[in-house]
Amino acid sequence: MTIKVLVVDDSGFFRRRLTELINADGRLQVIGTASNGQEAIDQAGRLRPDVITMDYEMPVMDGITSLREIHRKLRIPVLMFSSLTYEGARVTLDALEAGAVDYLPKNFEEISKHPEEIQKILCDRIVMVSGSRTSVASAAPTTAAPAPAVAATPTRRGGLRSTQLVVIGASTGGPMALQEVLTRLPANFRLPILLVQHMPGTFTKAFAERLDRICQISVSEAKDGDVLRAGHAYLAPGGKQMLSDGHMRIRVTEGESHLNYKPSLDVTFGSVARDLGGKVLGVVLTGMGADGREGARLLKAEGATIWAQDEASCVIYGMPMAVAKAGLVDEVLDLRRVAPRLCEEIN
Repeated sequence: MTIKVLVVDDSGFFRRRLTELINADGRLQVIGTASNGQEAIDQAGRLRPDVITMDYEMPVMDGITSLREIHRKLRIPVLMFSSLTYEGARVTLDALEAGAVDYLPKNFEEISKHPEEIQKILCDRIVMVSGSRTSVASAAPTTAAPAPAVAATPTRRGGLRSTQLVVIGASTGGPMALQEVLTRLPANFRLPILLVQHMPGTFTKAFAERLDRICQISVSEAKDGDVLRAGHAYLAPGGKQMLSDGHMRIRVTEGESHLNYKPSLDVTFGSVARDLGGKVLGVVLTGMGADGREGARLLKAEGATIWAQDEASCVIYGMPMAVAKAGLVDEVLDLRRVAPRLCEEIN
């Protein structure tokens, strides 16, 4: 079945170029365009597309205001375009909180220079977004957690008393999933937390600052040499790898160039498995792909505990599914249960 797309941008050139790139993919069809946020709301209601691509800076009504209205009324998945700047990161995080599923950098020059590569990234992302669920953080609360798709052995209460470190990883849907978990932890949370979120280097500083502002625990972008402190979460810098040095300190490195993800949950999991063995709780949240599976395998071999988000509360059930299908998960949790379980087990 062809995926129907609505393209929203105030630039006529960008609308035409996106339409050409999207229509060249047999899986997709642009069924309409809009030049501002109000037109987007009207067109979305009339055409009922499967996915909307949305710019954020437009006349009449900006993209985020439009997105909020579309998310509230229609629940149509939205792929947001953003600039790769600090300010662009802040706007993109606002868009994700408003209900956008994912984002792509908006770069006119790259579209002209590398059309085939850009087309593949764009179209694959639209297909992925079309199969996503709306953001759990902005959805209405559920009355009960659904049964997990993959069986897991519940963590024995009190069984994590020797744990010294929590490591949480995510990709697509991760910013709002991490926000949901971290904002519910108390200021006296007794362990340090490492966070691995697939995100560009220009975005992680803004994301860490946002989390620090709204959380009771402290949050910062990790720096090489940081000493791990209780009640503090360290976000891996985009474009780099975050490791443990064996002495409860962080190492931030460029990492190997062939790795698909920078930062990579596999790399961080593998590092803490080597240094802390079974004294680690690994948590795998929503995201596309299988990053974290091989690192979780190393952690499990050392006796560590692995939790995974359940399918029903994931935006994209990729990373959690990979570790669950590999038989590496001790507990499968609805997103809203992760923070309470951390408090029960750790505090």
